[in-house]
Amino acid sequence: MEARRRTVLAAGAAGTAALVSGCSKYGDGSGDAASKTPTTQPATPSGEPSGTAAASPPAGEVLAKTSDIPVDGGKVFDAQKVVVTQPESGEFKAFSAICTHLGCTVKTIADGIINCPCHGSKYRITDGSVAGGPAPKPLPPKQITVSGDTILLT
Repeated sequence: MEARRRTVLAAGAAGTAALVSGCSKYGDGSGDAASKTPTTQPATPSGEPSGTAAASPPAGEVLAKTSDIPVDGGKVFDAQKVVVTQPESGEFKAFSAICTHLGCTVKTIADGIINCPCHGSKYRITDGSVAGGPAPKPLPPKQITVSGDTILLT
């Protein structure tokens, strides 16, 4: 009986020690090395951790070369559900390719107009605003970045 009591008391003491160390405050130095505050590299003025390339390319999915988008026209990217336009030389805009009428994908761009084949909705390439048809509101803008001659969906 005495041996069993010693075993129970030893197990209880070990459990209490684990409980107390588990309740220590994170980062107060009272726990083991795993409870220490993690260290990170200091950030550069651009907000990037030091040691990273300062001139890293912009992040995003490559959509096209700027030369692929005609002036006063555009191109629909079905997989990304985005339409990129070039209202004036060197000026690129992007909008959702999903028609605001019933959710069809716009298909063509001609004469400064983005056209939906389903019910005839039309949108301006300059700002995605409704130019005609049953569409109730403009095409929502999408974020793109032009880096050199590359257009990125960001």
